[in-house]
Amino acid sequence: MQNKDKHPDLNKKVHDARTPLNQISMQAELIKILIESNGSAEKLTEAAQKIIDNCQKCSHSLQQISEALRQ
Repeated sequence: MQNKDKHPDLNKKVHDARTPLNQISMQAELIKILIESNGSAEKLTEAAQKIIDNCQKCSHSLQQISEALRQ
């Protein structure tokens, strides 16, 4: 029996939301390492900005999911 995807667009949107979450996790780990090793303020700021950017991407993806569910 073939498993057909009933919501391919929704599944893509969920995938699109997970991608920035993975980036957020990696950047948070980087910040932790930089703090523990007395990393430069510039590198900490860059990693924090990437977290902010990816949070905004994730928020946008979740908004698209919400809109798709209303249809």
